[in-house]
Amino acid sequence: MTILVKPEVLPDVKVREFRMLIDGKWVEGIETGTIERAAPSHGVTVSRYKSATKDDVHLAVAAARKAFDQGSWPGMTAAQRSNILLKAADLISARAEELAYLDAIEAGKPITQVRGEIAGSVDIWRYAAALARDLHGESYNTLGNGSMGVVLREAIGVISIITPWNFPFLIVSQKLPFALAAGCTAVVKPSELTSGSTLVLGEILMEAGVPAGVVNILVGTGTDVGAPMTSHPDVDMISFTGSTGVGRLTMANAAQTLKKVSLELGGKNPQIVFPDANLDEFVDAAVFGAYFNAGECCNAGSRLVVHRDIAGDVTARIARLSEKVKVGDPLDPSTQIGAIITPQHLQKIQGYVSGAAKSGATVAHGGSQIDFGFGQYMAPTILADVKPEMAVAKEEVFGPVLSVLTFETIEDAIRIANSVDYGLSAGVWSSDFDTCLTIGRRVRAGTIWMNTFMDGAAELPFGGYRQSGLGRELGRHAVEDYTETKTLNMHIGQRTGWWMPR
Repeated sequence: MTILVKPEVLPDVKVREFRMLIDGKWVEGIETGTIERAAPSHGVTVSRYKSATKDDVHLAVAAARKAFDQGSWPGMTAAQRSNILLKAADLISARAEELAYLDAIEAGKPITQVRGEIAGSVDIWRYAAALARDLHGESYNTLGNGSMGVVLREAIGVISIITPWNFPFLIVSQKLPFALAAGCTAVVKPSELTSGSTLVLGEILMEAGVPAGVVNILVGTGTDVGAPMTSHPDVDMISFTGSTGVGRLTMANAAQTLKKVSLELGGKNPQIVFPDANLDEFVDAAVFGAYFNAGECCNAGSRLVVHRDIAGDVTARIARLSEKVKVGDPLDPSTQIGAIITPQHLQKIQGYVSGAAKSGATVAHGGSQIDFGFGQYMAPTILADVKPEMAVAKEEVFGPVLSVLTFETIEDAIRIANSVDYGLSAGVWSSDFDTCLTIGRRVRAGTIWMNTFMDGAAELPFGGYRQSGLGRELGRHAVEDYTETKTLNMHIGQRTGWWMPR
């Protein structure tokens, strides 16, 4: 039986009111529509936003365009931009508890987990500040006596940044500071379900000294705000994180004006475990990988690909450990799995579980909704006897559901791992280095964890193969992603040639 942490009724909740940020001013927008956010953990309204429209997008893009074309930000020294980003990092750290509460209450995320995400975000902002001063071009003094070449890196321009609801502050921190470090300006749209922490970030950036118009933040739906942000002719690049389906629409919109596109999309990530693995460590990582952030994570280890000889033992051990996982109130520091983002998403998760059971899978643990009387929660769930052709083994469930598949040979494991349309990440567990390296080289995914899972650092690139996206975030080249290269080809001395008649 899973340990339940029943949420306390929120007494006298003070609804937080937010406006949108355009050209350095907090405004209500051209039309005064409102979006209310009910906490998925408690079912009561906790935030209220002014809702943007296409007209507000035009104003925000115009502000960002002017700030880039005529403003001071792109022309600052890298040291000046770096110092502002470092100050922003300090201010984020100072308001960490406020930011953590907003993400916990709006997304249903465990407060202890979110505190870690905010701390990680501070580190990313500081890393981006360092990269700002490392951005450089190239010179070629090897072209003969009559020529020399210089390759410049220039900020690409105005960036549309669209972020999802599952990691509201962390994901905007994987994009925005690198764009700013390069000298770009931005229009940011967080999910309308979890916009609070991003709007507080707007306050932080203005306090840190980011000039008006450099960062603009709009709240609204994909139809009203996201779509015009991705098709607007004055936007030079799109950085999007979300579902693969919306990623395709984003690419289609960007194609109208041939914008650069960076996409971080879905995943169906395998953890492959061999009989010689340290099973104690693996079982802990399997439970963490499947249930972290209630499984609402593109990197979730939602497919356990286990050798047939140990499948029964491993499944039983994971089920026993799942009984100790604490599910419930995201504001309780002991909680490990919080609330599901919306009732509709909970219904979708349950649909995958029931569909798998009808197709022959066995519910080895959980499998049902948890009813606290308010909010929406899902029990940590293990599905055994899953076949690669089942929907639950191929499609992104985005919930605390672990599917157990089996293999006999390393070739079987690689085939199963590569049998889905995604390629974001994978894990391999074995005491044999050759086995780990073979999996690492042949599984098509952007990150391969070896005898660990879901570790990360700002220095390591993140992104996927195939339908998991385009491009990479983080890493030492992250700032370069927000630049264009320009060649200066310079002639030295007297020009000669047949095209110059004498």
